[in-house]
Amino acid sequence: MIKKDNKTNRENKEEKKPRAARESKNTRNSRDSSDSSDSRNSRDSRNSRGSSDSRNFRDSRPARGARPAGPQKPKEKHPEGAMRLNKYIAHAGICSRREADELIAAGSVKVNGKVVTEMGYQVMPGDEVSYGGEKLRSERPRYFLLNKPKGFITTTDDPQERRTVMMLMDGCCAERIYPVGRLDRATTGLLLFTNDGELAKRLTHPSTQVYKIYQVELNKPVTKEDMKRLLNGVELDDGPMHVDDIQYAEVGGKVDKRIVGVQLHSGRNRIVRRLFESLGYEVHKLDRTVFAGLTKKDLPRGRWRELTDKEVGFLKMI
Repeated sequence: MIKKDNKTNRENKEEKKPRAARESKNTRNSRDSSDSSDSRNSRDSRNSRGSSDSRNFRDSRPARGARPAGPQKPKEKHPEGAMRLNKYIAHAGICSRREADELIAAGSVKVNGKVVTEMGYQVMPGDEVSYGGEKLRSERPRYFLLNKPKGFITTTDDPQERRTVMMLMDGCCAERIYPVGRLDRATTGLLLFTNDGELAKRLTHPSTQVYKIYQVELNKPVTKEDMKRLLNGVELDDGPMHVDDIQYAEVGGKVDKRIVGVQLHSGRNRIVRRLFESLGYEVHKLDRTVFAGLTKKDLPRGRWRELTDKEVGFLKMI
């Protein structure tokens, strides 16, 4: 006897069931399958969100040792073209910003005819700023180097109508510039011009100790003993003074002991001449060859040139 397949028997039984019962069972099977699929998808979605949230949480944590950022103070907005009053005064070549603050606090500065004592006051384009009854002009900073010849005095104006260094700078720029420091009438060499009051103040202040190098031609050879005295210090009318370095100069490949190179940082009036005169020497020629790292290279006597951005940046770091 042949045994019928169990699957065939089950199929036959299903066919004998009423149509409604078969459709009801199929509906339940479909719903169960759908519920199972949705359950898996929901579980996978939760796992995925959990993993993503975990990563986001880890990424949002501050770095070790870093402080959480606090509330930032909004930057104060100023109209376009506005400039702080102390900066305006410094650009006008009157003084440094710190000294300008003192002038403002003392009530010495007026804006549009009214005294201003407020620190941080903003000057607007078209405003008229005055100090000591004189109208000031704030201009973009300019920087020039002159190789001064003999016979010109270092001043912006001379009542005796002698030749001034400003005559040599005529036409170099539209801004009002002035010399930084001094060279006497008989001294030649490097002289800086600018309208940057803050930089000029720093370069001439004794605490800055800006170094200069001079070539000095004397009436007789300088002895080794006198060179040592200059290095150790010489007593002058306004106090002791010493040079930082002194060396014999070479002329035509030979050492000439009547000509020496002297490095010092003092800004006292006629300091090089007075040092040698105190030791019994007479200075025939005096030429400043280096000032604050600037040299006379490619700058003929009586000519000027504008400083490069790199040179200006170097001066501001002194």
